[in-house]
Amino acid sequence: MGTVNGGQGWWSTAEGSTRRLIQLCLGYFVFYVITGVTVKYFTGKPELGYPGMHEIEYLVYNTLGGNLIALSVAVALRWYRLKSIRYISLGGFKFPQEILYIIPSGICTAVVIPTTTLMYMLPISVMVAMVIMRASVIIISRIVDAVQIKQGILTKHVYAEENYGVVFALLAAAVNIFWVGPGDFDFVHSPAAMIILGSYIVAYAIRIYIMNYYKNTRPKGMKLDNNGFFAIEQIAATTTMLLVGYALFKSPDWFDSVNPQIVLFRNSIASPVPLWGWAVVAGFAYGLVAFFSVFIFMFKGRTATFAGLVNRLTSLVAGTTATIVWWFGFGGKFPKVQDWLSLVFILVAVWFLSRAEKRRTQELAGEG
Repeated sequence: MGTVNGGQGWWSTAEGSTRRLIQLCLGYFVFYVITGVTVKYFTGKPELGYPGMHEIEYLVYNTLGGNLIALSVAVALRWYRLKSIRYISLGGFKFPQEILYIIPSGICTAVVIPTTTLMYMLPISVMVAMVIMRASVIIISRIVDAVQIKQGILTKHVYAEENYGVVFALLAAAVNIFWVGPGDFDFVHSPAAMIILGSYIVAYAIRIYIMNYYKNTRPKGMKLDNNGFFAIEQIAATTTMLLVGYALFKSPDWFDSVNPQIVLFRNSIASPVPLWGWAVVAGFAYGLVAFFSVFIFMFKGRTATFAGLVNRLTSLVAGTTATIVWWFGFGGKFPKVQDWLSLVFILVAVWFLSRAEKRRTQELAGEG
């Protein structure tokens, strides 16, 4: 694939270039493989030599580590100084008007983070969990493009190759959702699984719309301040999770009867289990994933359909790799036939995606 305003050398790349897109995908891939493997490791059965943490316990430590690294970098580098197209005043304070919709995006992020980890904890492979979640977001991305084109916010059109990629991504998801063999986890008929997935989809739909609204409403010639968007979103997400976490922690004191899982959540903080510190460190990988994820979603000059496909397909391939690593290095289950069939559909979608990227870079070169 070609580049748009490519830089000098591989690591010196221009905003919106194919090389920069590939760099983001490589970073996303590496840290998502680590994330997928560590989830299975820390929650593995003690009799097999693994820590045996309860899912809720690992969720607490993993989320803490992920948020800690993402928020620390954003604050330390002062990314929160968002470059705005319009400032508003409220109560004597002046701030970017974009904050009014970036904060809701951060609240949605606070839903996406724990539901992603919970999906991995279901009795399904990392590959299957990623296929289901990622295909859902690909659909959302296509819908967001359709809505914003109708609203006049997005002036680009979606290429046929991008639509073909969506179709094959859906086929990849359908194989794993509806191909249920003897002893397999029946995802569709599990209330817990559907509640987790439903929460994930709703939160991501709002978030993707907001990210693309921000990207598509920048004046021509104004550089995207993706760092600023990321920082404010992370601050809002962390604040939301801290408030919810505090409420859950105190709920046994406020009510006579509580859910056993809430008690387990409280105990994971009040009486940390062995290796909890390493579980927090493992969460750093998930925090680093957040950087690459946001920057791919908001990549300059691309539709939500294209960016969503790149983002989700990269993590799907990472899911396949994590499943294989878990099988080969830790004695996990070998991927099933439907897993490999899903991978085939994913690779076909990637091929269509490469065709779309070639067309888009030519289009952007013509505009520049």
